[in-house]
Amino acid sequence: MSGEYVSKGLRVVAAVAATFLSGSFALGFLTSSISERITLYKKKKHGRPCRSCKAIGHYTCKLCKGNGTIQWSPLYDPVVINPCVCPTCDGFKVQKCLNCLGYGSV
Repeated sequence: MSGEYVSKGLRVVAAVAATFLSGSFALGFLTSSISERITLYKKKKHGRPCRSCKAIGHYTCKLCKGNGTIQWSPLYDPVVINPCVCPTCDGFKVQKCLNCLGYGSV
């Protein structure tokens, strides 16, 4: 009989803990999102334009040179060369500017 009451109490404690944790995750996500938007606004308003990407935020991939694929050989065998998706740009042919992190201003 006491085991039944313990399990009900344990269920209540578990429900309260789950509610608290999910609320804290939601609050953390909201705070992070607001902070990122404020930072972006300040960078655009007060920052200097990035010279590396000419204030665009991205530029042509330097590994595949805008092709989207690279030539890859598994064991340095020049007979077998496989075209593969570029690991830097994932085939999108552009990469995010590393100087401004894609914001367009420094």
